[in-house]
Amino acid sequence: MRVSGWLLGFIGFGALFAAAGICSLTAFLLTRQTVVDLQRSGILLDNPLAMLRCVGAGQCEDDNSRLPFPVDAPALALTPLFTAVPVEVSPVASATAAPTRAAATAAQAPSSLTPTLEPGRGLPRITDPRQIRILLLGIDQRSAAGESGPFRTDTMILMNIDPVRKTVGVLSLPRDLWVSIPDFEPGRINTANFIGDANAYPGGGGPALAMETVSANFGIRVDKYLLVNFDVFTAIVDALAPNGVRVTVTEFIDDPHYPDDRYGTVHVRFQPGEQRMDAETLLQYARTRATEGGDFDRARRQQKALDAVRAEVLSAGGILNFIAQAPRLWEELSNNYRTNLSYNEIIALSSLMSDIERENIRYEVVDHLYVSTGTNQQGEMLLYPDYAAISDLIQQVFFPQAQLSPAEIEARVEAENAPIHVFNGTNIIGLAGDTREWLIDRGVTTITGIGNDTTSSRQFTEIRDYGGGHTWTARYIAHLMELPLDRIRRSGDGLIAQGVMVALGEDALDIIGG
Repeated sequence: MRVSGWLLGFIGFGALFAAAGICSLTAFLLTRQTVVDLQRSGILLDNPLAMLRCVGAGQCEDDNSRLPFPVDAPALALTPLFTAVPVEVSPVASATAAPTRAAATAAQAPSSLTPTLEPGRGLPRITDPRQIRILLLGIDQRSAAGESGPFRTDTMILMNIDPVRKTVGVLSLPRDLWVSIPDFEPGRINTANFIGDANAYPGGGGPALAMETVSANFGIRVDKYLLVNFDVFTAIVDALAPNGVRVTVTEFIDDPHYPDDRYGTVHVRFQPGEQRMDAETLLQYARTRATEGGDFDRARRQQKALDAVRAEVLSAGGILNFIAQAPRLWEELSNNYRTNLSYNEIIALSSLMSDIERENIRYEVVDHLYVSTGTNQQGEMLLYPDYAAISDLIQQVFFPQAQLSPAEIEARVEAENAPIHVFNGTNIIGLAGDTREWLIDRGVTTITGIGNDTTSSRQFTEIRDYGGGHTWTARYIAHLMELPLDRIRRSGDGLIAQGVMVALGEDALDIIGG
């Protein structure tokens, strides 16, 4: 089975949410590179894996437990950017021999990885009030096919953590977004990592260029990155949730062309309803594009999968199970990520994330409401960003304010002053006129005309935004008609030049009748 890179980014994100159990393994991963670097310099240190095993067995000895690591281990740049105050962790009696001075200085690692009944006790804490932004990158690396890169990113997710308000914003960026790439020609945003690695971009190769690209296009600082491939997903999900992860499927999905790990396909189906998914099923559910919204729907399912894993990790059983699996998972994970997060930063972030309530985590997708579509000379689909709309979305996700009152929402709608048209897409005579009167009765006063849609067999009502810049108006009408936000569409079919169109389907009769 091929495991997709985007979901591994989610697992990396999920690791940040966990308390001491998740912190322990992540700290272990980062400490390993420090040991490797010092060994390259001729300093012999204790093998962290051997230390972990001997702690678990209670049979630690002296130098006999030292084993060399391969010298070709992937290098990680550990560059602290925000303040994380380390707190001493009390050692467990008779757990290990005293660490060497070099190990204690270089890694600043606790002398034991044995879990306690209070996972958050004694962890480093973040004292800097600044928001922390981490770019999660998932690469679609096919180890079964022997690929070695460089790679495009299958997924890009920007996460904003506010340590003062204790809020988190998670924003998914579509891979086909056409953007400026610093020092290179414009291109899809998912090519930034490929270009950066291929050209040894200063400061960190592909991830560094990806961070610069996001920052340059959307005017927002990006502090850190976590890049992962796919090989770790099955092991982590199976270890955290041996009985599966609980997910609610909202629509029937039938994908006869789901890609396998060697460029073939398999047939997958999902029925609506709540169910528990094992690692492979969860992967298939979140990776498939076989819905009307394509990549945008997939991004939402990825976020749903992320939240489901987060909930499982934060459960007491999930954390304890993860710690029990740490030695095996350590070996499987060690070569499958790159990051510039340091040991103390990971620990401090994990501690913070464990204190953040689910209602204070906001997930959003840069979807059809924030882009317009087009094609290049090769006929490939591109998404052109509406920078003003995306800027507004970033403000909402990363800098959440108190919920707007109806009066404040109406004021924003009035400021847009968008012309509104009501078009009938059914055979129901007079439906457009009746809907116009229904909207006027509810305070919508800028309706400038009614007409007929290009079809007379539309089943569901849509809200179409022509020309962009009418986000609040479109959302307000969708709210009045109790339509989900995925019924809002960007449109350039030429039926109107600017404004918002209510394209009526047969369901409108029940809406205005109710």
